[in-house]
Amino acid sequence: MTLNIQSYYATLDRGDLHAAVAMLASEVEFAMIIPSGVNRGRGRDGMLAYLTARPPVDRKHNMIGAAADGDLQFAHGTVTDGDVVTGFFVGAMHLNADGLIDRYQVSFDTDFALVPTHGNGSNS
Repeated sequence: MTLNIQSYYATLDRGDLHAAVAMLASEVEFAMIIPSGVNRGRGRDGMLAYLTARPPVDRKHNMIGAAADGDLQFAHGTVTDGDVVTGFFVGAMHLNADGLIDRYQVSFDTDFALVPTHGNGSNS
């Protein structure tokens, strides 16, 4: 069974930002914790603005693990730009009664892998 969180990242990676945002509740609240700072926002328009403002790269989220506990879903993996690992992410989301993402939080770090992969992630 594919989890919503896996589908969300796959949709982002296809570059279909409008379809990804359609997976969100209209008043989604989100927090992106990245090396340059924390970006918090609300609403589909806020998420679309964040996504479209990112620099164009060949970004892919490569799942190492994903899990669900009721209406909560979690994922961890690498982020690549082309063939280069640029860092590691941990994402969590809450689904509302309609199965839409109403809360989303992700952290991204260039060095720290939650689950070390062979040859990647210093975890120092």
